[in-house]
Amino acid sequence: MMADQPPPLEATPLLNEVPLLPHMVNGDSIQQASKSCPVILVQVNPGETFTITTEDGHMQCIQGPAHVPLMSPNGSMPPIFVPPGYVSQVVEENGVRKVVVVPHSEFPTSMHPPPPPPPHVPHYMHHPHALLPHPPHPVFPPVGTGELPPQFIHQHPPPHVFQEQEPRSHGRTNFIQRDERSLKMQEHLKKRLKDRQASGHTNNKLNSPPSSPHKVVNSSNATIPNGNGKGQQGAGGALKQKQIGKTKGSPEAEMGESDTESKKCDTHLSIGKPVVSDIQARSAVLSWNLPVSSQNGESHSHSPAAFTFEVAISNSGKNGKFKSVYVGEELTITLPDLRPATDYHARVSATSSSIKESISELVSFTTESCEPDCPAAPKLINRTKNSLSLQWKSSNDNGSKITNFLLEWDEGKSGPFKECYYGHLKQYKLTKLSPSTRYSLRLAAKNDIGMSGFSEPVSYYTAGMVPPAPAPPVLLEAGVTWMALRWIPPPGVSSDDSLTYTLDMEEEGSGYGFQPQYNGDELSCTLRNLRRSTSYRFRLFAYNSEGKSSPSEVVEHSTNPDKPGPPSKPVVKGKIHSHSVKVVWEPPKDNGGSDISKYFLEISEASAGGKWDTVYSGAQREHVCDHLRPGTSYRLRVSCVSKGGESQASDVTTVTMSAVPPGPCPAPALAGKAKPKEIPLQWGPPAVDGGSDITEYILEMANSEQDEHRVVYQGPAAEYVVTNLLPGRTYCFWIRAGNKVGFGPYSDKAELSTAPGPPEQCCKPLITCKSATCAVVSWESPACNGAEIVEYRLDWGQVEGSMHIIYTGPCQSYEVKGLTPATTYYCRVQAVNVAGVGLFGETSVVTTPPSVPAAVAVLHLLEEEQMEISAPFSTCLAIQWEEPCCHGAEITGYNIEYGEKQLVTVGRNTTHVLENLLPDTLYRIRIQAINSLGVGPFSHSMKAKTKPLPPDPPHLECVVFSYQSLKLKWGEGPSRALITNPTQFNLQMEDRFGRFVTVYNGPCHTYKVQRLSESTTYYFRIQAYNDAGEGGFSQVYAFTTTKSPPASLKAPKANQLEENTYEITWEPLQPMKGDSIVYILQLAAGREFDQVYKGPETSFRLPGVQSNCEYRVRVCAGRQSQDPAGSPSCCSAASPSS
Repeated sequence: MMADQPPPLEATPLLNEVPLLPHMVNGDSIQQASKSCPVILVQVNPGETFTITTEDGHMQCIQGPAHVPLMSPNGSMPPIFVPPGYVSQVVEENGVRKVVVVPHSEFPTSMHPPPPPPPHVPHYMHHPHALLPHPPHPVFPPVGTGELPPQFIHQHPPPHVFQEQEPRSHGRTNFIQRDERSLKMQEHLKKRLKDRQASGHTNNKLNSPPSSPHKVVNSSNATIPNGNGKGQQGAGGALKQKQIGKTKGSPEAEMGESDTESKKCDTHLSIGKPVVSDIQARSAVLSWNLPVSSQNGESHSHSPAAFTFEVAISNSGKNGKFKSVYVGEELTITLPDLRPATDYHARVSATSSSIKESISELVSFTTESCEPDCPAAPKLINRTKNSLSLQWKSSNDNGSKITNFLLEWDEGKSGPFKECYYGHLKQYKLTKLSPSTRYSLRLAAKNDIGMSGFSEPVSYYTAGMVPPAPAPPVLLEAGVTWMALRWIPPPGVSSDDSLTYTLDMEEEGSGYGFQPQYNGDELSCTLRNLRRSTSYRFRLFAYNSEGKSSPSEVVEHSTNPDKPGPPSKPVVKGKIHSHSVKVVWEPPKDNGGSDISKYFLEISEASAGGKWDTVYSGAQREHVCDHLRPGTSYRLRVSCVSKGGESQASDVTTVTMSAVPPGPCPAPALAGKAKPKEIPLQWGPPAVDGGSDITEYILEMANSEQDEHRVVYQGPAAEYVVTNLLPGRTYCFWIRAGNKVGFGPYSDKAELSTAPGPPEQCCKPLITCKSATCAVVSWESPACNGAEIVEYRLDWGQVEGSMHIIYTGPCQSYEVKGLTPATTYYCRVQAVNVAGVGLFGETSVVTTPPSVPAAVAVLHLLEEEQMEISAPFSTCLAIQWEEPCCHGAEITGYNIEYGEKQLVTVGRNTTHVLENLLPDTLYRIRIQAINSLGVGPFSHSMKAKTKPLPPDPPHLECVVFSYQSLKLKWGEGPSRALITNPTQFNLQMEDRFGRFVTVYNGPCHTYKVQRLSESTTYYFRIQAYNDAGEGGFSQVYAFTTTKSPPASLKAPKANQLEENTYEITWEPLQPMKGDSIVYILQLAAGREFDQVYKGPETSFRLPGVQSNCEYRVRVCAGRQSQDPAGSPSCCSAASPSS
């Protein structure tokens, strides 16, 4: 190792007692270790420190002078990197190798200036270029190659060792002027090293270097022409080496030994010292460069993704414990969560899949100071009714001394915090406070940098007064062995006060006085294990932190009595009757602490399944149970009631009543439909069986209630069919039930009737003709066969085998109307009752007398093409009809009625033409036939209308005038043609030759004549026609077209002449057919336009224009007529506004 004056090797003692790594010799002597593994001694000079890394990751520093023994299992020598101006030499003595670092004594003149030291090795000074040669090559071990454990990496000495050498950086002669023995040893070591490097191998495998020595190049030895040393490792930097590959042709490869590992080239990784920037109170930015690796003497660079970086920091010194804070591939990170005003040391390590880990040099920095940490909440050290004494501790000042504290409180109002103390003391007393009041406080600390945050609020109460006497406790609920009591806080006590209560109790007659039963802060309690029906006295005390109140008033409460026990089993007293029985019972043995106030006697039928009914409630201990059913078994039980509640029921007593004959049965009823000669009956058992089962029934019958009864059935069945009866007769029936005791009374009477039979056949009906169209039919009632006849049915028809019913009803006569005169009819009658329908009687025949003819059925109007001769249909109507039925007398003629009851008689013809009618008039026409017996009825009315006369010409007018068209209108009607309009119009106009030609022919009432000349008069006439013919032409009408308007102008232009005056100009138009042009100028300041000029000029000066106001102007041209009035006859459309 390097030192100012290294002592001789003999003067440096061997430190066998130094604790070594697991690879170091742990025996008593170096010789014992050398027998098993090669031992290498590293000489540590006085004033220097040798740092090694143990297997568990801790750093171990060894102060010089000392010899550090290292052990390599594979016999390899670790390379020792030395600072510039020094050289390492290997000396072997007695099988032990020593590495000695001595100053370089030779200074060749042809050497290049040394490169500057790397940034992470700041301890070595830059030497003059003329004095320092290239850094020497590392010493190669003279034994077989192998992988170097990480514990063999040599560390630089602490910075203070070389800081002392800075003043002597230019006095290198101190290292050259050594004693003679040291110089001789140096020369001896250099000679031996050269001999070994040139001698090749020897037969001794352990002491010979390999035939192809591996060249390990330190990153600091890379030649940089410009002298820039960025990214270089300094001598002695912490590096890891890995030998890869085996040299071909070496003796070891030829020997083929299986235990020899393949030789690999050594690869060195160098990472520069990280840089700290942007240092804040709790964060800092750490950045570093990519590491540079060297392999077989050549430098290689890598991409950022090829490395994984780990950042570790320590705040307990350079030799303290480091904590990993980042692992990743970034080259710049931010260190968060740092402590203010704290010294930190950081290092960066780089690893990859093919290169071993490299650790950078430590970088140190100190975080900035900031405001203090939040202090802890103040503590209460004393309190009174009107004061609170507080004390607190300082928090971490974060690098700046705390100068003051800020104490805030809410003034006991639970409102915003206000300042109550500001100073450097650590205690404060709040005075003039209210008793029993809560105060909330918080604390903050201040230094020269700023104010810290406030602590968590804390609340304290001032001392209070003894509470007043509370109100006595109130009974909420009482039980047999417990009581629930409740009380309220004493009056005038704040809700924030913490009170406790003590409840004292005294049992009546115990003689022990008041004893505490409850102590707590609740406002209620339940006392248990008390005696039933016992009175207790209570009083209440209230406590707070100041003491005990006076007792409340004494109040007395009692527990409830218990339920009584069940009474004795009820027993029968006296004889058991059929409807009643008397029972008695004894009181319970335990009344529960109170007298029995009432007994309850309950009864239930033994077969009812447990439904109990209370039949007695009172203080007596006997009762007569009546209104019972004979022969029924009853269960009886007794319970009692006191102030303690209701007892359980007593044991059950069963009593059976005496039986009696059964009660009356329900009246017999029909079991089905009665027949004419039999009635099926059924009945039910009596409601009361008398306490014994029913064994038989007796059914009796009589023709009436006064007649003698006769038994028709006796037996156990509940139904019977009575036969040999007459149809339609009513009979009376009774039923009796019997048991083992006897028969019961008769049931109610049941009156039932046999079913009736259909009526007998009716007699032949009698027919009397009242007229030719009406006949009266009458008949007699037949035998009804036990049921009243409800209706008759009359069958009527013109053919005996095809008759139909025309009447159904209860009457025995019917008037048949609407008959045909001189026609033969047949009829018969049938009777109906509830039993059915009787047979039809004999058939009667009758012929009606003749009568007037029937009404004409068919009457219609003849069309023009159906007539043989032409008639004026405006004044004539032709009709035709069919001859009706004559009703037994020949038709002689017809009467035709039309108009206002005008009657025309004609002969037997079936056609006729009505003449001299009004045109376009609606007539109602009907006809009747005539025979020897008179006139028949009129036919249905038929409506017919005569055709109208040809129409008159309508009035013609012009509704729209234009300079090239005229729109004409005539008559009243729609402008468009309708299908239903029968009137057509013929419009004619006079041409230039004086002839009228048709310009329109159709049903419309308007027409527009186009392609006319301006200011020209045209002549028109019109004619109307319809189905009645063509009407005459109207008078001749004259209509004149208008003059054509001038063309539209472009938008006018506005030019400002003065501040509020504008000149409006527009383009001129040429006169039209001798008419001059007049211009109209309009102005609008809002929505509406107003006329401001009218005349022949093409410009106008507009004065009085307001500033900052928008105006719009437009112009139109008018045609000035030659008439004396001089007004324009027409105007063009207005120009666009501008």
